[in-house]
Amino acid sequence: MALLEKLRSKAATVGIIGLGYVGLPLAVAAARSGFGVIGFDVDASKVARLYAGQSYIEAVTPDDLALTQPQCRWTHDFAQIAECDVVVICVPTPLNHHREPDLSFVEDTARMIAQHMTRDTLVVLESTTWPGTTDEVLKPILASSGHAPGRDIFVGYSPEREDPGNATFRTQTIPKIIAGDGETAQALMEAFYGAVVETIVTVPSPTVAEAVKITENIFRSVNIALVNELKLIYDEMGIDVWDVIDGAATKPFGYMPFYPGPGLGGHCIPIDPFYLTWRARKFDVPTRFIELAGEINTNMPHHIVHRTREVLDKAQGRGLNGARLLLVGVAYKKNVSDMRESPAMRLMQLFEEAGSQVGFVDPHVPLIPPMREYGLFEGRAALTPDEVARGGFDAIVIATDHDAIDYAGLLDLGCPVVDTRNAIARRGLAMTHVTKA
Repeated sequence: MALLEKLRSKAATVGIIGLGYVGLPLAVAAARSGFGVIGFDVDASKVARLYAGQSYIEAVTPDDLALTQPQCRWTHDFAQIAECDVVVICVPTPLNHHREPDLSFVEDTARMIAQHMTRDTLVVLESTTWPGTTDEVLKPILASSGHAPGRDIFVGYSPEREDPGNATFRTQTIPKIIAGDGETAQALMEAFYGAVVETIVTVPSPTVAEAVKITENIFRSVNIALVNELKLIYDEMGIDVWDVIDGAATKPFGYMPFYPGPGLGGHCIPIDPFYLTWRARKFDVPTRFIELAGEINTNMPHHIVHRTREVLDKAQGRGLNGARLLLVGVAYKKNVSDMRESPAMRLMQLFEEAGSQVGFVDPHVPLIPPMREYGLFEGRAALTPDEVARGGFDAIVIATDHDAIDYAGLLDLGCPVVDTRNAIARRGLAMTHVTKA
């Protein structure tokens, strides 16, 4: 067929909708492989920055943009979908206030595609969602255009596997799960992704591919919850959980290390398990294990607040009310600026609700950006190195262990340190005034 030949010859034009942590690296990878790319985003400021050669995520550098610029154009004009042979949906799939799936971004995007696409177009969903979304949500909306999926247009699912801050793997080198809706769609998926990434892994159906992504993140959520619970247990026994994990990790089979922390962050692990628990209700299947893991992980910021209160009481005979705290790191993981679902924001909220004054330092986040939650903190600036050096803090709480933090300098301030990431011990620094939490 003509579309298959266009993909094989790289004469096809690829549209990427949503130029965030998933869509922008994919757009760059597709352009590098030789495809013409149109990147779509509703945020006109992103489009302007990209045309100016400015990247807003660490995974894509200005050099990446410069190298791929001849192959790419960026726009918020969705009528240009009509020019695309492949359209990839990379939009958010958050939870609503009732912790139920919010597919409004996917649905709105699908309607725009249906309005503008032409025959012989491959439409791929990459957004993480519940198993069945491609069949039950995406395909009916696309069919409303009058183009029949499987005959006039073709549909597939390929879950994103981006890992912000991971220097070892990039979009091109991460094995890519792909599934097409039918044999023709599968062949198109293989031709497209096989040209963009080094390794493709074909699974039987989009529903299986959706379940693969959910399973990957539930695996991580449950294991992180397990070590978080073990941390609480071993603390009471006077055992350092970090020493336990280091010892267990020497076993070359049957064990894989996960590490405790102040809670879960990022777009995947705190959210994706709830997509499956919501979906499972339709089949009257309990998801007690997944829900318990979510409960443990969600409660970790409260544990850190409790430990900080204990540390202040022991060191200074005071509580949190009126205490001046320094929160170290507000991104959800080390060495990135990604703030999505960051547990540091929940910590900041809980500390301030308890009456504390909270300043923060983060070499990757000079200013707290707009977020779906925690709008109260939007625009708050990080303390400067001089402001930190002046001290005057009652306690320091390490929430994110960025490599660029001057941990020795923090210890020199002489106040109690609550370390939720084992950052001080990992660097071989003196543990005076440091409490692992």
